[in-house]
Amino acid sequence: MQLEKLVAFHKTIGDVTRIRIISILANGPKHGQALAGILKLTAPTISHHLTKLKDINLVKDRREKNTVYYFLNEDVLEHYSSALPKMVSNKGESNKMENQKMIMEHKKILANFLTPDGRLKTIPAQRKKKMIVLHHIAGLLEKGRKYPEKELNEFIQSFHDDYATIRRELIIGSIMYRENSIYELNPREMWADIV
Repeated sequence: MQLEKLVAFHKTIGDVTRIRIISILANGPKHGQALAGILKLTAPTISHHLTKLKDINLVKDRREKNTVYYFLNEDVLEHYSSALPKMVSNKGESNKMENQKMIMEHKKILANFLTPDGRLKTIPAQRKKKMIVLHHIAGLLEKGRKYPEKELNEFIQSFHDDYATIRRELIIGSIMYRENSIYELNPREMWADIV
């Protein structure tokens, strides 16, 4: 997610009807006709707003027989909503001792998952450990550089043979952004947290 994606998110949700749709879907999935009835709008109007919300991955759909149900992607909502405050916050240095403890923990985890020559023994299953490894790998990429998919695959293979899984995890964790098979690092403040 680049800054443009964050802007697109805020532009898209800057609409009363879309906020109302998000609010309704927060209580559970609904089909288009149900949304139209609740909001007293036409089906084409609801469809238009759902398309905009799907474009930023805030709403997902699933077909069940002849009916399409729409779901709120709460992870995306939480991530995009918190990205801007994280970018402008200056709270990172408030507790240096806690930061040092965290750095030591991360180093220990990396030592467990990396060989002495820096290759990944296995992709961690636990989310926190996986994010530590992904942050480490991404930290070795060049900021602002656009990587063609083949070049990124070769870079990842220097760590682990399963480059497709790691590449996908870099996208899922908002560490990298992909457009037309070109990959770029997102600003570090937008990376998924290590928790």
